[in-house]
Amino acid sequence: MKPPQRSEEERAAALAKAAEARRVRAEIKQLLKTGSITFRELLDRAESDPLIGGIKVASVLTSMPGLGKVKAKRLMEEHGIAENRRLRGLGERQRAALLEEFS
Repeated sequence: MKPPQRSEEERAAALAKAAEARRVRAEIKQLLKTGSITFRELLDRAESDPLIGGIKVASVLTSMPGLGKVKAKRLMEEHGIAENRRLRGLGERQRAALLEEFS
């Protein structure tokens, strides 16, 4: 299947949008790592901001101080969170379990 044909302007706009999304996500993870934003604040912002809501849970957890890939994976398995789950896709129980874990 061929990708859709886009004009140069459409391609440039899509690239700019993707770059902005990556920048915002990296910035959020850095704020989390330094403690400038709490996990609860992050989840609240994820509900209203689609860029933040699209961040993978595993990526967020590994950004938390003292939590590496192994601990993050174990925590996700413990609470039944799929590897590819994004913040906006967390269920109420999963969200509550993670909030309890980080409050």
